Amino acid sequence: MKTLNYLFALALLFTVACSGEKTSTEEVEVVEVEEVVAEQPKDIVTLALENESLTTLVAALKAGGLVETLQGAGPFTVFAPTNQAFAALPEGTVEDLLKPENKDKLVAILTYHVVPGKVISTDLTDGMKASTVNGQDITITTTDGAKVNGASVIAADVDASNGVVHLVDAVLLPPAM
Repeated sequence: MKTLNYLFALALLFTVACSGEKTSTEEVEVVEVEEVVAEQPKDIVTLALENESLTTLVAALKAGGLVETLQGAGPFTVFAPTNQAFAALPEGTVEDLLKPENKDKLVAILTYHVVPGKVISTDLTDGMKASTVNGQDITITTTDGAKVNGASVIAADVDASNGVVHLVDAVLLPPAM
């Protein structure tokens, strides 16, 4: 019987020892791990939404139904007119273009600002022609700074996940307009 009590006591001690409960004499090491996640480039539309000087362009993209297109895989090169570029148009032009009945005209203008592929500033050459999504060509000049159909590139090579954006100081109008 003494042996049985001894075995029972050992089993009880073993059970308590293996229960996983920590005693007050054990120290617990706490290690904090800081996860650093690199910020991914944003798509063209997201970049435009976050840029206060492109609010008119964003409104035009929405009115033209082009938001999803410019959030697509691309790559696209966008010559993005600033708010000041839109403001330089004759009075009432922007408001008129944003009307639903003028959507086709608006889309023709907006797609004239987009070139398929990713064209960064170092790819630009004087006299270069580029076909736009609109189907018509734009002309690049590099004398006295990069220009697109005479509009100055005021900020170049804004990298996006689906292409690149160059801010321009004028709205590009297709030759047929």
